[in-house]
Amino acid sequence: MSTPKHWLITGASRGLGRALAEAALQRGDRVLAISRDATALQHLQATEPQACQSLVLDITDGAALEAQLPPALDAFGGLDILVNNAGVGMLASVEDSSPQLTRANFEVNFFAPMRVIQLLLPRLRAQRQGQILTISAAAAIGNYPGFGVYGAAKAALESLHESLRQEVMSLGIGVSLIQPGPLRTDFIANLTQGDIGEAYQGNAGRFARYLQSVQGKQTGSPQRAAQLLVELAHEGRLPFRLPLGAYAVNKARERAATALRDWEPLMDAARGVDSPP
Repeated sequence: MSTPKHWLITGASRGLGRALAEAALQRGDRVLAISRDATALQHLQATEPQACQSLVLDITDGAALEAQLPPALDAFGGLDILVNNAGVGMLASVEDSSPQLTRANFEVNFFAPMRVIQLLLPRLRAQRQGQILTISAAAAIGNYPGFGVYGAAKAALESLHESLRQEVMSLGIGVSLIQPGPLRTDFIANLTQGDIGEAYQGNAGRFARYLQSVQGKQTGSPQRAAQLLVELAHEGRLPFRLPLGAYAVNKARERAATALRDWEPLMDAARGVDSPP
């Protein structure tokens, strides 16, 4: 049995975040669960009152985050794994995506997790150990019509982590991106609904209708996903990128194969744009 770990999980009141909190607690770990939903956090904490602490916090509120998170973590007593899980989807065609909804989506999916990381990195650096585990999406592997803004926010988050991984590698800090396929959560039910104009009903509109048709029927189990991630964390085997579920795994493989197939006939020509030595 490995040493119990201290987890900080954002968006811990439902979905994969809730499943991760429950799996970690069942493993004998300690969890600091963060969410805006006070009632759900109370129910979670009641399951393991000695091992689970909760913090009601909107992580998009930068001032509240800076004021409340460090003392909560001090009281919690340690940090081994930071899970940036809080996020929200957005459905809208690119043309119809309003600046207001676009900024709000990036605030939740990009700026908030970046602020959490910035706030906690000094602590992780000082102890020279820890794991940053961020939940991305299959949309970052390859995006869909209607998910332009959401997929862009997740892709930006992944690019940020590519730099972060190289910056903290020598400091004893691991970085992982998790790319879940369709998990049986309420993600679809809680999507932000933007506009999809008539011109895009055949693609973005069709995708929106498809999502509604599969709500509650997704093949992925958040409990199995959480159990795998907790196991890999304890074994020290979390990779930098990990697609979760058959759909995401197949999508990642197909994306890589398609890219190579498209580039290969043009590789010599592309190399030729360099200036002669």
